[in-house]
This record gives sequence, structure tokens and C-alpha cells, in this order.
Amino acid sequence: MSSDPVVEVRGVDVVRGETRLLRGVDWTVHADERWVVLGPNGAGKTTLLQLASAHLHPTRGAVTLLGETMGAVDVFELRPRIGLTSAALAQRIEARERTGDVVLSAGYAVVGRGRERYDVHDLTRAAVLMQQWGVTAMAHRAFGTLSEGERKRVQIARALMPDPELLLLDEPGAGLDLGGREDLVARLTALAGDPAAPAQVLVTHHVEEIPPGYTHALLLRGGQVVTAGPLEQVVGQEALSETFGLALSVQRSGGRWTARRAA
Repeated sequence: MSSDPVVEVRGVDVVRGETRLLRGVDWTVHADERWVVLGPNGAGKTTLLQLASAHLHPTRGAVTLLGETMGAVDVFELRPRIGLTSAALAQRIEARERTGDVVLSAGYAVVGRGRERYDVHDLTRAAVLMQQWGVTAMAHRAFGTLSEGERKRVQIARALMPDPELLLLDEPGAGLDLGGREDLVARLTALAGDPAAPAQVLVTHHVEEIPPGYTHALLLRGGQVVTAGPLEQVVGQEALSETFGLALSVQRSGGRWTARRAA
């Protein structure tokens, strides 16, 4: 896999009214990297993902995605090259929409099946992705009848449907029970280890949700980068304590991380 940059953020501020959501952010993601973005509520994680998904322009600074500079490219041509899962996208899916069509329609960058015509390649790819993410049995069920864990897996299968060059996962573990979280982490671990998979960025509040195989971490607080770099160097007691504003004890075992308030 190429190690060319797929995301380059340089000196970026995002300002809304009197609020500065991001401040002087620098960040680069290469094609062979898997990133986790960690930080408390209001840190700017989702805003950063909106930039990386071409759904938001910076107030100041430069953002380059897949070799294209934001502001000098048609975002509607760029967005299909980027797979995205988020709570906002999930809310756009009709509860009565068939699960299989939720995945399939991503091939046309639409939410829900209309009058589009799909060929054998599209149908086969959707079937393979649904099998990989454990939702084949739900293909004919309405999306609104699925459990939260099933919905999250359907969204990831959908995000992968267009064969994107970049996959962005905005808090995919939110709302999951223990079993659902562990199943998701196992599937994301397999995806992280696939050399043919796209570059990946996972946003979360919890180090317990970092899949083994992820390579880098970015820590945000108050819209600013606390630190960024290789995972083992970044996810440590001092940096996480600064990021979350609380003295933390951080441990790693079997490729998984845990964090607790320090005694």
C-alpha cells in the first residue's frame, strides 16, 4: 500500500461565532496508517472529522484530502472517495429502509434506494461486505428494527461499499453494550490488519475501544492538539491525564488499553 498522505491539515482554525472549535491544528495521515483520535466532549474531534470528510471548510489554514486542496476542488466529487460513519448520517437513514439497500445505495452516494440500477458487481460487493460485518441475516429487515450494534456494523459496511481511499469512523462504539463493543473491536482489528483496506481514522472517548493494529493516535483538548504520533508513544499516562484533565492510570495488555482514575 502507498504511504502517500491522504489527509494533510496545516495550521487549521475552525471558528463559529465567538467559539473557536479548532486552534492551529497540524495533522497528517498516510495511506498505510490507522489513527485513533481521543479527547473529551467538546475537544473538537467531530469537527476534525468533518474537515477530513470534506463536509467542512477551515476558517484559517489548509486542508488537503486525497491530494486535493479544500476550496479548490468539487467536494461532491471528493466525498465518494471517503467512507464515513457518524450519528448524523445514521439519522438520515429511514427507519423503514431495507438494510441491504442501506449498504447497496452507498455505491451511488445516496441514502436509501430509489430508481438506481445496480449491476452484478454492486450486488456482489454489498453481499460480501454484509457477510464480513455480520449483517447478512438482516438484509431484508427494516433498518429501524436493528439493534444498536447491528446498525453500527451496517453503517461500516455501507461506508466501505464505494471502496474508499479513506475510512472515517465517528464514535462507532457509542451506545453499544459490552458484547457489541467487543464484537466491533474484533471486526475493526481484522480490518486494520488488511493491507488492502483504506487508511482509517477512529474517533472515540475511550482507550478501551482502540482496536489492536491501530498505529497512531491524536489527542485533542479544547480544540488544540495535545500530542500526536505512534500509538505506543502517545497513549500514556501523562498525555492522557493532560487530555482529559484528570490523573489517570493507563495500562496495556494483550494489545488492548485500559484507563482508570489514578489512586
